[in-house]
Amino acid sequence: MKKVLFVDTVHPYLWEELQKKGYSCVEGYDLSEKAIVEQHKDTYGLVIRSRISINANFLSHFNKLTFIARAGSGMENIDLDYAHSKNIHAINAAEGNKQAVAEHALGMILSLFNNLNNADGEVRKGIWQREKNRGIELSGKTIGIIGYGNNGSALAKVLSGFDTKVLAYDKYKTNYTPKYAIESDMQTIFKQADILSLHIPLTEETQHLVKDSFLKQFQKPIYLINTSRGACLDTKSLVTNLNSGKVLGACIDVLEYEKTSFENLSEQTTELKQLLQSDKVIFSPHIAGWTQESQLKIAQVLFQKIKSIEN
Repeated sequence: MKKVLFVDTVHPYLWEELQKKGYSCVEGYDLSEKAIVEQHKDTYGLVIRSRISINANFLSHFNKLTFIARAGSGMENIDLDYAHSKNIHAINAAEGNKQAVAEHALGMILSLFNNLNNADGEVRKGIWQREKNRGIELSGKTIGIIGYGNNGSALAKVLSGFDTKVLAYDKYKTNYTPKYAIESDMQTIFKQADILSLHIPLTEETQHLVKDSFLKQFQKPIYLINTSRGACLDTKSLVTNLNSGKVLGACIDVLEYEKTSFENLSEQTTELKQLLQSDKVIFSPHIAGWTQESQLKIAQVLFQKIKSIEN
């Protein structure tokens, strides 16, 4: 039987369906990289999230490995070039959590615009501040989306009912005529955007893409949403531009100080402490794609892609 090693947990649907198809599913949730290599060299498939680094050295130990299934969207923990050179299929499930990410991004900006976090805390303390918590409307704003893949396009769709103008830029797509956005370039976004939302993978190209020199190109003060990867945004630059007023507020689901498996923060810098003290920033702990529904959808997407490899 073809062995599939589950390095990280996913919805039981994937395990159950693979078993029905004749695969032998094995639990390896607590195994180290060394233990995986020593005990499971005969693995046919790996199901992972972000717990371990799937680098060339790790992959070189497997002779039967045919697929790596990433339960999520980001693939930065996999050496894709080496995997491809060994005819190992590396698949993800970005389609599975795109709606969750879009709704989360929308919820964060609405909460920020309407001072909901501050107002909730005040009311619980018996403070009733109506004028101080007067909000602003999303309607009429121009949103720039960088990265028009699954998540970026899903956000554009949920924004379609808010009477907004959505500009979409994707370096690797042209003439794609997005249904819920206007295909744009960065110069137009720099000129028109009131809100910027990041939906890009973490690569050498996007590491600290949004930094001081980038933010200074916007003609208007902006609000910033990051539900992609923390290191796409330079935290020090964000603090500088929040202090100057160039960035009016930020919705941050991801931080560059997260551990590689995203379960906690690896360090507390001066810049991070300043962000945590700012009422212009709303945080969440890397949960933009983390819903009850997306958990099942991700498993379903992965199962279909694994089946397509076999066909």
